[in-house]
Amino acid sequence: MNQAAHRPYPMPAQPWIQAQTWDNLLFAHWPIAPDVMRQIVPASLAIDTFEGSAWIGIVPFGISGIRARFLPSVPGFGGFLELNLRTYVTLNDSAGTDRPGVYFFSLDAAKLWAVIGARVTYHLPYFHARMRLTRDADWFVYSSQRIHRGAPAAEFEARYRPTGTALYFERDTLAYWLTERYCLYAVDARGGVHRGEIHHPQWQLAPAELEISKNTIAAAAPLSLPKDAPLLHFSKRQDVHIWPSVRVKL
Repeated sequence: MNQAAHRPYPMPAQPWIQAQTWDNLLFAHWPIAPDVMRQIVPASLAIDTFEGSAWIGIVPFGISGIRARFLPSVPGFGGFLELNLRTYVTLNDSAGTDRPGVYFFSLDAAKLWAVIGARVTYHLPYFHARMRLTRDADWFVYSSQRIHRGAPAAEFEARYRPTGTALYFERDTLAYWLTERYCLYAVDARGGVHRGEIHHPQWQLAPAELEISKNTIAAAAPLSLPKDAPLLHFSKRQDVHIWPSVRVKL
């Protein structure tokens, strides 16, 4: 919590409410035309771009050590697998400060309680899924099949691994722009915009390798991924603090 110089804007003044750890996380990113992204992102959020391009990301990882402030992790509720499909947006706050963040098209999670809780409290498009993560030598073998009633079918099967040393990236780099995001945005059924703040140390990112055998996550959004190979980064662990969601725009 005392490491904040890497943030693009100050930490929230209010106390955080939850802590968790993200494990064995892969960032897979593809560039995409801003006008294509504009068609599926709510008009109340501005598309964030890097050198003229919007980006879409698929992020598989595990969550562990979930706990509320001042409380230990509860057995059986301490973690689960998650897979999200995301892009990057921005919104000015009441003081006129630009706050770049993440907009999620979908978040698949292996625990139904997590899906229900995040839908109610953060207005996020969580979906229940059957998920598995195993190891094959240095590969992480990840699978997800959405089982959420009434939701578009979506599957993801892949394996990934780091291929080099984890490094810190400078502020003017694409890797920093993609990953150093300290809030998420969601739009409720009435069109209200909600923002949830987070904090963590700066990412240490390693180059990575990815082999996908099945992927309909983007098509369920619906989106078409570019045919080019994605930009890949891997992180072994990230400790995260989370603030409650607040409504920031009607």
